[in-house]
Amino acid sequence: MAQTLTTRTISNELAETLMRGAVAKAEAMGVPMCIAITDPSGTLVQFLRMDRAPLLSVNTAQDKAYTAVSFGMATHEWHEFIKNDPPLLDGIVHTPRLVVFGGGYPVKIDDELVGGIGVSGGHYSHDMEVAQAALAAAGL
Repeated sequence: MAQTLTTRTISNELAETLMRGAVAKAEAMGVPMCIAITDPSGTLVQFLRMDRAPLLSVNTAQDKAYTAVSFGMATHEWHEFIKNDPPLLDGIVHTPRLVVFGGGYPVKIDDELVGGIGVSGGHYSHDMEVAQAALAAAGL
């Protein structure tokens, strides 16, 4: 039995690449966003609140990144996962920091979870576009 585990984690260099990609897309859309990037434990690595991004989006972006990294799946996938399961739907939505709409994605390298990204500031579909652009900018 293994007594320790080795976990790869996102570097600040990769987080910066993700951040630049997200900001570029948000600026191109004309929608100020909050962007949060976490390590595999859900701890914040980088965060940016663009000028004029909504205050409510500060925590929402961080919670989206946390949700994505906590289960290794995008936040928008949660709705499909729980919508037809009444006990799960009634219970899990009360879990602190769980977000079940788009804008949070796991960050994976070679199928290994190394972090999460969460974006908030527009409609969740806009948040998803910005997060996807960040991942694309990093070649992920």
